[in-house]
Amino acid sequence: MTVLGDSSINNTNKTKNSRKKILPAVLWIAAGILFIMYGFVAYRAGSGTRFYLVWFFAGALCFLMEAFRRIRLWDKLPRAVKVIFLTLLAFGVCLFFVIEGFILSGFSKKGESGLDYVIVLGAQVRKSGPSVVLKYRLDKAYEYLSENPETIAICSGGQGYNEPKPEGIAMKEYLVSRGIDEDRILAEDRSSNTIENILFSFEFLDKKRDSIGIITNDFHVFRGTAIARKQGGEHVTGIAASSNPIYLPSNMVRECIGVIKDKLLGNM
Repeated sequence: MTVLGDSSINNTNKTKNSRKKILPAVLWIAAGILFIMYGFVAYRAGSGTRFYLVWFFAGALCFLMEAFRRIRLWDKLPRAVKVIFLTLLAFGVCLFFVIEGFILSGFSKKGESGLDYVIVLGAQVRKSGPSVVLKYRLDKAYEYLSENPETIAICSGGQGYNEPKPEGIAMKEYLVSRGIDEDRILAEDRSSNTIENILFSFEFLDKKRDSIGIITNDFHVFRGTAIARKQGGEHVTGIAASSNPIYLPSNMVRECIGVIKDKLLGNM
């Protein structure tokens, strides 16, 4: 009876140990597959950038981590290396969530009524017209301009290598087609990034005196308004347009990197 009991206990322990080994493998592989699948989703968005590659890299990293786990590489590393790695990882995770909190603070920005100017930040333009991301911004601009007939709009964006015309021109055409008076729309068509969007748009107005609204997608409001204030805008407010929830994870990660970059470069 004792032998049978010991055998039963051993079998139970083996089953538990087997599950402990299988579960991490399943989690790493499943995460890798999900990241790669989302990479294809981000790719189909056609944003004009190659940021979707980040998700393929994340998927490959998950598979690599599973390979390292199988050969027990972590156990072979010196204690000092483990401590440094875990410290940097913890710092990175904390920094990510802090920045994402700041980004989320821009989601609820509705601006103020009766602004002197609104600057509509550009995004990808295709042969068929503004991309989905840009349409969200333009529709919010249309809504604001309709409710505030004295406000002037500045459509800001140059022409990328894969765009049929400057973004600022295409944006102006879109708003005019929806019924906004052409005299109320200025087109800035030289900029190639958010910094230049702001700087070149400020040439049309008095940044010290005029009240200014920055119209962009919700995930971009925090950075857009911070840059505008850093560049001398004294009466700046954000106006958040919607965004596609399917692409929001990619946009939020990309925006976090953008915030870090612009902070380090002194742009915000």
